[in-house]
Amino acid sequence: MQEEVTQKTIALVFKSSRLTADVLKKAMQMYLEHRKAGKQATHGKMSVKELVGQGIGASSIEVTDNNIKSFERVAKKYNVDFAVKKDKTTEPPKYMVFFKGKDADVITQAFKEFVKVNEKKRGRISVREKLAEFRQILGKDKNRERAREHQKDRGQSL
Repeated sequence: MQEEVTQKTIALVFKSSRLTADVLKKAMQMYLEHRKAGKQATHGKMSVKELVGQGIGASSIEVTDNNIKSFERVAKKYNVDFAVKKDKTTEPPKYMVFFKGKDADVITQAFKEFVKVNEKKRGRISVREKLAEFRQILGKDKNRERAREHQKDRGQSL
């Protein structure tokens, strides 16, 4: 493996009347920029313009849930290219999720998981609500104890 890495070479061809360090440096920078630009195939969340610009038909699904971030996590997990557009004309605002037509089966599975996760979250009681409930119960118990102590004190003094 180490030998493979050390033995890789790059053929750089350019025309120049004079080969100087600056010319070589500039040519290498151009090569690295070109290589970097070629690797930037975007996946995941992108703009609608970028998604449509890829030349593959786009489909969309309407989402009314405000918790669109959890969908983004699920979509990244399934490696789906998608774009989210917020429709502000309706109250509450709706979200349009655009995705590539070829990803229809994958997006269906991602939405199933998204809905399942959201249903699980809705069924849970928050920790703060539980604490408030326990405080209320404890407060009632303390009030009962104080009332009993007060009655005992009144009963003994009489």
